[in-house]
Amino acid sequence: MSILKSLKLTAATPANPGKSEHGFRTKLLNYLAEQRALAEAEIAGTPFQATKKVTRTNEAGEKVRVDAPRHVRKGWFTDATGKMFFQLKYGAKPLEFAKGMNAVSVQDIKEVPGIIGSIIDAINAGELDPQLTAAVAERKANFKAKSKVKAAA
Repeated sequence: MSILKSLKLTAATPANPGKSEHGFRTKLLNYLAEQRALAEAEIAGTPFQATKKVTRTNEAGEKVRVDAPRHVRKGWFTDATGKMFFQLKYGAKPLEFAKGMNAVSVQDIKEVPGIIGSIIDAINAGELDPQLTAAVAERKANFKAKSKVKAAA
């Protein structure tokens, strides 16, 4: 008997989570995981360093991929009265959790990881899908398609 005939063969295509209908969930969940790590590092008093892959030229003149530090902005802030808030942003604009409500009030930095966990659960349950879909559509509207340059004949 052939080895291939003993396997269960099927036609499949790999899924690209960034291109899927709910690919924005993956992007947002990665952002929230990073925010949770940043908050936990701040609570513990340890530095937090996020990295990204970049191409650099080494001493031998070869191009190599290395990790480089990158800046991460905090998702929480304190207003003029001293109250702390956590905001979820898509692009540069804050998302509204409910009509006119774009932030979660926080008593202390120690509450931020728990609030982020609750937001992650809400995203996984699909509770923020309408707001995310609207934010993605609004962001796409800001970008114009590249015009095709006609070659002179």
